[in-house]
Amino acid sequence: MKTIIVGGGVMGLCTAWALARSGHDVELFEQGPLPNPAASSMDEHRLIRHPYGDHTGYASMIDGAFAAWEALWRDLGQRFYAATGTLVLAGKGADWAQRSAAGLASIGRSMAELALDELPRRFPMLNTADVEHAFWIDSGGVLFAQDIVAGLARNLAKRPTVRIHDFTRVRAVDLERARLTTDAGAVHEGDIVVVAAGAWVGRLLPALGRRLVPSRQVVIYFRLPEKARAAWSKGPMILEKTGDMGLYLVPPAEGRGMKIGDHEFSRRGDPEAGREATADEVQPLLARCRSLLVGFDQWRIDRMKACFYTVTDDERFAVEKHGAKGWVMSPCSGHGFKFGALMGLELARTIASERDPLQHARWAAGLGGA
Repeated sequence: MKTIIVGGGVMGLCTAWALARSGHDVELFEQGPLPNPAASSMDEHRLIRHPYGDHTGYASMIDGAFAAWEALWRDLGQRFYAATGTLVLAGKGADWAQRSAAGLASIGRSMAELALDELPRRFPMLNTADVEHAFWIDSGGVLFAQDIVAGLARNLAKRPTVRIHDFTRVRAVDLERARLTTDAGAVHEGDIVVVAAGAWVGRLLPALGRRLVPSRQVVIYFRLPEKARAAWSKGPMILEKTGDMGLYLVPPAEGRGMKIGDHEFSRRGDPEAGREATADEVQPLLARCRSLLVGFDQWRIDRMKACFYTVTDDERFAVEKHGAKGWVMSPCSGHGFKFGALMGLELARTIASERDPLQHARWAAGLGGA
């Protein structure tokens, strides 16, 4: 069987890896270099964690995601992951932390609520004056995204059943015939075609573009004073929601950058546009950092950037069969990277076994199933 994959981000690469390790032929098309710095997958790191608000289906899938990453580490010969634990904070009436704790409890996994007067001792780098609820869970950590994508690309390039077409933009995809046409006019055919084009899916499949919406998100990398960096390098990831403002904090694990990002989806923007974040875009995030982080006035901005996710209204993934021979794979709603290896393995299994596509779509949407 030959599968054509459009898109060289983590989802496309992991699906190619999963199919190739089972002996299937794969052709993968990426519009830019591989890895592509403009892809949603390309950043120093991404987070993997159990808290998921009301989406208990995804919370219950995290253990499977960890197992899938272990399979990938074995194939790559290197582990691109650092455990940090997960601290979830809420203030000014925000209830995402409480809903996450309740969701985890419903599937038999506990997330401990911390006494507020304990926070300054355990986390002296935080100003917790606005915090109304705090929860801790030992699981969770940092996936080194750029290294993972680069490692996958190297692994696939060595496989005799995989052919990679980088710098090859796709003009049209036929989901009925598993056929695509490149901008240069070349036609390629297979048994199955998988569109994993991230924020560009609407360009190829306009009918789905109304549901799978590009979302421009800003992140800031910081240079910290030496003492603060040493403390944060051993610190946890933080998911924080105060009123309508949400952020996530990625500690500088294993010498990587200190990153803070906006956790609220913008649901706007053009992925072809520039990736420099503007001063206006980052002001709300910086304001929250000033009130949350002790010594923040000594931090210096290293760089600001924008990345693009693909967001559905309900923030559930879309991994669906369309047409007789097509699949659309868009688990990129800002939190999809953590499921990259698992989504690739499961889609490869469904393609190879002809498992019920509707069951697979429900599972990928966090609604049970496969």
